[in-house]
Amino acid sequence: MAFLEALGHWPGALWLQRSGTAYLFVNAAHILGVGLLVGAILPLDLRLAGLIRGAPLAALAPFLTRAAAFGLGLALPTGFWLFTVKPLEYAGNAAFLWKLALLALALANIGLQHRGAALQGAVASGHVPARVRASALASFSLWLCVLVAGRWIGFA
Repeated sequence: MAFLEALGHWPGALWLQRSGTAYLFVNAAHILGVGLLVGAILPLDLRLAGLIRGAPLAALAPFLTRAAAFGLGLALPTGFWLFTVKPLEYAGNAAFLWKLALLALALANIGLQHRGAALQGAVASGHVPARVRASALASFSLWLCVLVAGRWIGFA
């Protein structure tokens, strides 16, 4: 609890608490990061799962993976920064706790998906093994759940 309380008093948190404009821009950056992440990963997951056809994976996957990584790289620090505005309140918010748990699962899924050569082989050959399809469906579901849980925070 002392750590959470201290987070609410660090200069970055105080700046957001005192400046509506600063909060607006950090929140907008977080939304941009989430949009890039979800907007890139969902079409890739659908393509890997075989639910949509279109561009070859070799052309599609590198770009969408980098866009999703950039979005994640923006969403995580801005999300943490927004958390510092009301850390004690968020730590007791069921929706926030669900979001963290789902986020951890989604990140673990990324680690499993990118471990080994199955994904790279699928991208290179266009043949997607069942394990990669299952991981893509899990990714699709988890990121949508993270998105919904994030929206739920304001209503819980």
